[in-house]
Amino acid sequence: MLLTAEKLTKKFGVHTAVDQLDLTIKDNECVALLGPNGAGKTTTLQMLAGLLTPTSGSIRFLGKKNIDRRFIGYLPQYPAFFPWMSAKEYLQFAGRLSGIPNKELQGKIEEMLSFAGLENARNKRVGGFSGGMKQRLGLAQAMIHEPKLLILDEPVSALDPSGRRDVLEMMNELKKKMAILFSTHVLHDAEQVCDEIVMLKDGKMKWSGNLVDLRKMQDGNHVVLETKEEIGHWLKTENYVTEYSFSSPREVELRLRNPGSRNRLLSDCMEKGLTITHFSEKGRTLEDAYLELMEQ
Repeated sequence: MLLTAEKLTKKFGVHTAVDQLDLTIKDNECVALLGPNGAGKTTTLQMLAGLLTPTSGSIRFLGKKNIDRRFIGYLPQYPAFFPWMSAKEYLQFAGRLSGIPNKELQGKIEEMLSFAGLENARNKRVGGFSGGMKQRLGLAQAMIHEPKLLILDEPVSALDPSGRRDVLEMMNELKKKMAILFSTHVLHDAEQVCDEIVMLKDGKMKWSGNLVDLRKMQDGNHVVLETKEEIGHWLKTENYVTEYSFSSPREVELRLRNPGSRNRLLSDCMEKGLTITHFSEKGRTLEDAYLELMEQ
């Protein structure tokens, strides 16, 4: 296991920002921290990056209790740049801070500029970069020393659609070489790149697992029924129907009490002389599952 956190807790005075969090990350795994603002995502990332000392709990990284920051790359939500530096100078500065030998550094800089799509902007001052260019440069500095774990705090939240796509594509390439832990409150971003998700609310873990398992939760109970005739209002009296919503007089979405309720529904439709033209299971989106878990 690359990283293991157990009962990780961080308090600021009387406020508990992160509460008894357990987390594991494997080599070359991409994990997303999902949660609303104030859930404790940034605090968690800062502790795992070795930038913030936990109040209690333990972190093991590369089999050791102490976090070796030489093997961690970190990109904060609002990275700070020296606007008077060029992209090349900034990566040279970052590389020296990371302890990369001078004889290797120039090659690393060129490699990172190419990967980030900034070859033609290598001598341009960072102060003139767009938001997307700055974020790609931030990713380049976070990985110039080839870390084992790349930690990214809301890496695409402030970008336009084009910049968002570019960074997500970079992350998909990077996870072939290293583990990635990133925070987001945008569910679609997690779907694009992550293997596992950890859902946080009020500093506590609400759920963890992979996206397939999350979508399958309570699957089979949500169906769509369409008939040739108007359905009517008899569904509200049936105890096997927990929720329903009409799209039209002839089409309804239903939440059934259990998978066996489907047969009762179909049987009742036939008894009432309804001609069924469409009947299907309605797939759950990640957003459906996310909202349901957060409301628990």
